Amino acid sequence: MAGKLLGVVGPSGVGKDSVMQAVAEARPGIALVRRVITRPTEAGGEDFEGTTEADFAARAAAGEFLLSWQAHGLHYGVPRAVLDQLAAGQHLLVNLSRAVLPEAQRRVPGFACLLLSAPLPVLAERLAARGREDAAEIERRLARAGFALPEGVVPHEVDNSGALDDTVRAVLQILDAQQIGADADMGHVK
Repeated sequence: MAGKLLGVVGPSGVGKDSVMQAVAEARPGIALVRRVITRPTEAGGEDFEGTTEADFAARAAAGEFLLSWQAHGLHYGVPRAVLDQLAAGQHLLVNLSRAVLPEAQRRVPGFACLLLSAPLPVLAERLAARGREDAAEIERRLARAGFALPEGVVPHEVDNSGALDDTVRAVLQILDAQQIGADADMGHVK
C-alpha cells in the first residue's frame, strides 16, 4: 500500500518543525521530508539541504523537485524522490508553503494538509527566541500569519499555542483517523 504525504502549514513561529519532529519520534512509521533550501546549512532549525540560488535553479530546471516555491527571500524544494518513498509505503510529513497546497493535491494521491495555528503573541515570542530573523523580518512574517489557505484546500487544524505534548496527541489522533502510520508501532506521547 502506498504511503501518505501530510503537508504541514502554518505561520512562521507556529512550531511546524518541532511538531513534525515530535510526531515522527512518537510514531516510528512516519518520516520527515528533508527539503532543499537556499540558505546555509549552518543556519540551524530543521534538517535541510542548504544550497545556492544557482544550484537550486539548475535542479529545478532539471525537474528534481516535486514541489518548489519562494518565500521570505529563500527558495524551497521538495525532492521528487518523495514519490518513490510514498510508492514504497513510507508515510511522510513535510513543511510546506500554503501557496503550493493545490499543486501538492494534484501531484500526490491521498495528500492531506495539517494547519497549525497559534495567537500572534505566541508567534512573536517564538520567532524572537529562535534568533534567525531581525525585528523587521519578524514583523513581516507576523503580517502574513493570517493569510487564508488556497480555495479547495480543507485542512485538519490544530492549535499549537500550548504544550507540545498536547499538540502531538491531537496530530496523532488525526493521523489515526486518516490511517497514516496506524500500521506502525503505535508510540504514545506521555
